[in-house]
Amino acid sequence: MTSEAEEGPFYLEEVSIPNDSDDDFQYEEVPVEDEASTVDFLEDLNDAVYAIEEARQNKLLAGGEITSSREATVTQRPEVIDDFVRNFFLKMGLNRTLECFQTEWYELQQKGLLGDEDIGVVPDAYARNQFLNDEVKRLKKEVDKFRSAGSKAREAFIKMQKERDYHRMHHRRVVQEKNRLIEDMKRLKSHYKSYEPTLRQLKHKYELAMKEKMLTRLERDRVVGQATGLQATLRNLESGKDEPIPSVIGYRAERMHKPEGPTQRALRESRMEKEAVKFQTPPEESAQSVKDTHYKDSEFPHDDCVNPLLSLAYPVPTHLTRAGGLKLTSTIKAHDLAVSSVRIHPRKQVAVTTSDDRLWKMWSLPDGEIIMTGDGHTDWIADCDFHPEGKQLVTGGGDTTVKVWDFAQASCVLTLSEHTHAVWGVTWHSCGDFIASCSMDSTSKIWDVNSERCRSTLRGHTDSVNSIMFLHYSNTLLTSSADKTLSLWDARTGICAQTFYGHMHSVNHAIFNLKGNTIASCDSYGIVKLWDTREISPRATINVGPHPANKLAFDPTGKILAVASNDGTVKMIDMSDNEFNYISGHQDAVQTVSFDRTGQFLLTGGSDGILQLWS
Repeated sequence: MTSEAEEGPFYLEEVSIPNDSDDDFQYEEVPVEDEASTVDFLEDLNDAVYAIEEARQNKLLAGGEITSSREATVTQRPEVIDDFVRNFFLKMGLNRTLECFQTEWYELQQKGLLGDEDIGVVPDAYARNQFLNDEVKRLKKEVDKFRSAGSKAREAFIKMQKERDYHRMHHRRVVQEKNRLIEDMKRLKSHYKSYEPTLRQLKHKYELAMKEKMLTRLERDRVVGQATGLQATLRNLESGKDEPIPSVIGYRAERMHKPEGPTQRALRESRMEKEAVKFQTPPEESAQSVKDTHYKDSEFPHDDCVNPLLSLAYPVPTHLTRAGGLKLTSTIKAHDLAVSSVRIHPRKQVAVTTSDDRLWKMWSLPDGEIIMTGDGHTDWIADCDFHPEGKQLVTGGGDTTVKVWDFAQASCVLTLSEHTHAVWGVTWHSCGDFIASCSMDSTSKIWDVNSERCRSTLRGHTDSVNSIMFLHYSNTLLTSSADKTLSLWDARTGICAQTFYGHMHSVNHAIFNLKGNTIASCDSYGIVKLWDTREISPRATINVGPHPANKLAFDPTGKILAVASNDGTVKMIDMSDNEFNYISGHQDAVQTVSFDRTGQFLLTGGSDGILQLWS
């Protein structure tokens, strides 16, 4: 070991000693006055480095230089041979070899048999080789990782190539089909063009045939007129009369083929007026008349009747719109399934309910005792209505039939079955001779009870007709449909007089008030609309949704409108300000509501099969 003289710091460094002679080596003495001489007593290299650093700091302080803090240093110590061998054995897992090595190494070291070169640091070549070996292992691992990633990428690439080839083949096939379709369309167009001359010729022939048909029909009418005139002349000759009896068809034919002057025309018209009562109806007209009429057919009353209910005085129903104004007074378990409709007798405190259980039941009010049960429908019953005199009941349901029940005979006296789908609603004319029904087949029918046949079918709605009602003491019908419209019909002619548009969803029910000047309608989204029948325009829109509104009912004064809602409540709308409160008592959807004739109580029926009376 060597050290710098004088006052400088000392460093340890490696010195090679020649092997030829130990006596020729020149040793240098270390000055004892320097405090750094204590390095001889240090046990290892770390203590020596720390002592040197401390001596340098003390020297700097003695020279007048003051440092605020000592800088931290890190010195990498070279690995010695025995540590290198130990690390190698540990890395290879040679534990027993390591124990033997340590035993022999320390024995040789204590005996002094190991030279300085044997216990020095590991040569750079070995350290470099070790570093390179570790680097090679790390690189091998990375190569394996990259090889695995490359293999996966190759598989994904091959898969994408296959998918690309598949889609390319599919695209080519689609292009070929498109080109083939285009060629077929061009060929068909050219083929259709070749038919145009033929179609024009056929159209011309058709027009000629229609003209010939018309001429033939005119000639036939002329011949029939002549034959009729000859028959009349023959009958007159046989009866001793010389004056021939004119014929309507004969005159029509003569007027078509012979010119007629003013005098002849006047004489003919006067003669026809005098003899009109003696003419017999031609066979064709007679057959048509027999087909369109029936000897039992009823006649519609004139529309100049006065509604007698308007003269009755009703109390103002202020209690109906107040919160808590209506109290539940009676609850009846009416049916096993949902109650679809409820109607109150026009003269007695009696109500009839219909249900999905195929039965209708009559109840006394307000005690709720059952009076009568009707069983005859083969499917659910949707609606019912009392005869104006209260002696009969009409029902309609899912079996597509309309049935009339007589209370005196306690049986069904008439079944009408011309609808092709379920019947949703029925109503009785105020005269008691006609019944109107509406159906899911998009039609409504007017039935004559006396002749027991359909007098007319009302066609105009494009979807199911959900409700139907006669205007009180009138021949006007009101229908509502799933096509979002309401229509007014003339029952005598079967012609639609007016259609109301405004609902955005299926209209479930529509009714007149007692005066007939207001229509109320509701749809499947809970929208209630009021319509003015005099101005044929909407008057108000009230949203009681979002649950569907099933049925409506006006009180006798027309100031309160009850709405049966699918959320289990009944909305009570005040017509003066269109505000509403609600009452709740059913456990399921409310399907129907009905006021009594005095407006003092309200009946509600729901999907829970319960009939409730509110007063």
